[in-house]
Amino acid sequence: MRIMIALFFICSANMAMAQSIDTYEKYYYPKITSQEVFSRVLLIPPKSDKDVRIGFATSITQAQLAAPESPRFVIFAKGKEAKKLIIIALDDNIFKTLYRARALLAQLTSNLRGNKFLSKQNLTDEGTFYDLLQLMQFESLVISDGETWSHEVVFEPE
Repeated sequence: MRIMIALFFICSANMAMAQSIDTYEKYYYPKITSQEVFSRVLLIPPKSDKDVRIGFATSITQAQLAAPESPRFVIFAKGKEAKKLIIIALDDNIFKTLYRARALLAQLTSNLRGNKFLSKQNLTDEGTFYDLLQLMQFESLVISDGETWSHEVVFEPE
């Protein structure tokens, strides 16, 4: 009986550890090499769900595919409720450094300033890409060059 109880606790601990491991690491991107926490909340988020988050990633992908040049990065939402946004470079130059990746996020912010959602929330001047992801209730963003580094942003309300 003691052996059964011990095995139960060992299996339970292993299951808990397995659930905490990032299942996308080493599949979509290399090991996370840096991390930051974003906790600014500009306003109470409106109701958001899996469909909103997937629709957001899909709309960026559709805009990329409609452009005359080939996409330089891919973007997709993953996880049970699509609360993890992943952005991976498709060439060796676009995200050569974390600074270039952040510059792309700034450009995405600029592109989204005309977005009806941001306008409706009065965030066209001060809202950033991170603010938008926080409002859509993403839990994290991973951005990577797809080869040597991955950076994770964890969204936590204040």
